[in-house]
Amino acid sequence: MRTMLLRRGAVLLLFLGVLGFAVTVCLSTDKTAERKALYHYETRRDLSVYFGNADIVIEDIRAALRRRQERIVISYSSHSDNMKDLGIIADELFEYALSETAEPDEGDYMRYQIGGYDLDYSYEEADGEYSYRLVLTPDYYSEPEEEQKVDEAVRDIIESFGFDSQTGDYEKIKAVFDWVCKNVRYDPVKSRLGSSHYKSSAYGALFYKNAVCQGYSVLMYRLLRECGISCRIVTGIAEREGESELHAWNIAELDGRYYNIDASWCSQLGTEDYFLKSDEDMEGHTKDEKFLTEEFCEDFQISKVSYR
Repeated sequence: MRTMLLRRGAVLLLFLGVLGFAVTVCLSTDKTAERKALYHYETRRDLSVYFGNADIVIEDIRAALRRRQERIVISYSSHSDNMKDLGIIADELFEYALSETAEPDEGDYMRYQIGGYDLDYSYEEADGEYSYRLVLTPDYYSEPEEEQKVDEAVRDIIESFGFDSQTGDYEKIKAVFDWVCKNVRYDPVKSRLGSSHYKSSAYGALFYKNAVCQGYSVLMYRLLRECGISCRIVTGIAEREGESELHAWNIAELDGRYYNIDASWCSQLGTEDYFLKSDEDMEGHTKDEKFLTEEFCEDFQISKVSYR
């Protein structure tokens, strides 16, 4: 996490999006307040300021991202010049907005269908008062109307499974895995779908029936979450036939532990060699270091044995 350095005595007023919805964020230099860690945003001990209601702001940014809002406008006033902090403020709020929630269309589902954002800013100074305006323009991989189609398609797919109260988690995971492997074709990067972004999206996987590993992983995540299965998207390096490339796949919870699922490789190979496997059994897969930390592994109880 990048360091957030905010000037003393600042008060932020955030206007989120074209609907004119606004919330106020107060920066406090009260050290006693600093001890009250918020659910999303825990302040660093070496800072003299803190977001009084960062959770509210983060939730509003998350809602704007979920709507695929074209622009997110942040306006605030400060008693001092903090131009050097503008990018840090935007980065940290954006990052927290992409954290995991209980909603299937948030968390990793949004994180891996947004290719970052452009940041524009302007400011005015009068009588020692600085007024800033930041405009975040996210790079979405799908449009709002396309996400509505995804919502409808996901509902239809899950209904087709015919799950009932007696359906176990293994059956749910297997049904999702089989559907994705059967209905989505791997499309290498050198191929084009008009826009390569579609190949990394659930929309592209569902409606073009083509996807790269990221598109597979995002669709798996959405379907599994909708079925009540806890899962994440993980990234790393995949090596096969002497070649290596950036790669994405899933981990899904079964019987209290998390197992790897690489639907894109299984789809290509026509096997289940990478379905519900331990890290040790995921030949050719190396997770990024952030997924190997003790904290991550403790949170997700990564399995040491393959599920059989």
